[in-house]
Amino acid sequence: MRRSELDLDRIRGAVEAAERLTSAEIVVSIAPFFLGRVWKAARRAFGRLGIATTRGRNGVLVFVVPSRRQVVILADDAALTRIDPSVWSDVAGRIAIAFARGHGTRGITDGVTRLGAVLAAPFPRGPGDAAGELPDEPHVGRP
Repeated sequence: MRRSELDLDRIRGAVEAAERLTSAEIVVSIAPFFLGRVWKAARRAFGRLGIATTRGRNGVLVFVVPSRRQVVILADDAALTRIDPSVWSDVAGRIAIAFARGHGTRGITDGVTRLGAVLAAPFPRGPGDAAGELPDEPHVGRP
């Protein structure tokens, strides 16, 4: 599955729905094929997209490279300390499997939904929470 085959509106909708449950920010980044390590590119995107700038330090990046069927999930400090580390690898693995089966959009939306539910427990959405510290629209482009 190529990134051009992804339904970006559905992905944005999943991010919006997940963030209605939690004060955490979820950002999806979809990268084209590139040379180099996916993990290193994800770290670069984490910084460039401002994931570490949220007020609650609970931002999460879902970094997807469709051409490689690879997914990396990176979380900021507060989310790292409050969420079981197995969640990140489980969600990343499920998204990667969905891509391998040709269901990339569903994999991402299901993964974002799962992250929203997990993040809601330690970071519930409150009436005073800032809405949309980071864009809900998936970032598509070079890492």
